[in-house]
Amino acid sequence: MILVSPELGDVLTTIIHRVRNGKAVLPLVSRYDHHEHVHSPLLPFLFQRRIYMRDSATNRNFVARCIDNILLASGLTDASGEPLRFTPHDFRRIFATDAIRTGLPPHIAAKILGHTNVNTTMRYAAIYSDDVIAHHRAFIARRRALRPGAEYRDLTPEEWQEFLGHFELRKLELGICTRDFGSPCVHEHACIRCPALRPDPAQAPRLHEIIDNLHARVAEAQQQGWLGEIAGLEVSLAAANDKLTAMNRLTERHGVVHLGMPDFRPATGRQG
Repeated sequence: MILVSPELGDVLTTIIHRVRNGKAVLPLVSRYDHHEHVHSPLLPFLFQRRIYMRDSATNRNFVARCIDNILLASGLTDASGEPLRFTPHDFRRIFATDAIRTGLPPHIAAKILGHTNVNTTMRYAAIYSDDVIAHHRAFIARRRALRPGAEYRDLTPEEWQEFLGHFELRKLELGICTRDFGSPCVHEHACIRCPALRPDPAQAPRLHEIIDNLHARVAEAQQQGWLGEIAGLEVSLAAANDKLTAMNRLTERHGVVHLGMPDFRPATGRQG
């Protein structure tokens, strides 16, 4: 369970669908640790690929080469004009920075990252020059003096279960609520209007029923002269149409392209 932005969640969902390849679960593979010189137990690694007839975990050297090729093709450069250089570990730091910046308590972030000391997590949160690091540490010290000390203690099993259960409460009729961890619902659970709702394309038929119902209620309100009710229903109807448009975009992005059966006869010169 990780905290990610909706855009990154969409990318991870695409990766999971690709690795599953129509199966119910991810394939179990073993990964070789070049530092410890041992093979890991069979685990559902997210980054894996099929080589010939065997599923294999992707090693860090292959991932680093892919990142280098992407950056080279993108043409992105730093302030000095040199090509950008990223390592797989940099994305771990980016995740830590983004998670803490959006309000995730540091001791929960430390648990997710596998850190035994919350100070390690806080150092992961940003990499700047020495003077900025000094100001950052001074700021953190002031914040720690103001915030409850309970946030910097060891994570209890009850808190961890509450953190996991929190995401179960985000599952809604039309998709997933993407508001930050620990934040209240400012729209009083008017999910059809809320921009934090990430719609699920599989629920499009249900959304069509809601839109039809809203049209019927608008027509009834017009007959009865309920002008205030009409204004509220029209806001809900516009939001529902926006959600339907978002569902259609997601469906088109993950659509299946049928390439047909391959035909090797023109290449081999055989007829029959």
